[in-house]
Amino acid sequence: MYARITPYKLKPGSREAATRIVHELKPRIMALPGMQRFTNVLAADGSGYVVALTTEPEMTPEVQEKVKALWGALGEHLEAIPAATSCEVIVDWST
Repeated sequence: MYARITPYKLKPGSREAATRIVHELKPRIMALPGMQRFTNVLAADGSGYVVALTTEPEMTPEVQEKVKALWGALGEHLEAIPAATSCEVIVDWST
């Protein structure tokens, strides 16, 4: 299992609109190859992280374009287009 961890920052006042867009994008996000789990967390100051668990060790160029388009849908609400870091998952516990 692999994780793509992406820090991002929303523009002030964008929380509601960005949250609505993320919910609308769910089918496209979850259809990405290898996607197992998608978690998006957001602090009060507009800084957040996406943690996407996937079976794919690296994104293909095709998947990179799809992810770029997904972030582009949020573009007007982001301070900058974010970049992901890929990591191998060591543990993934739940109760």
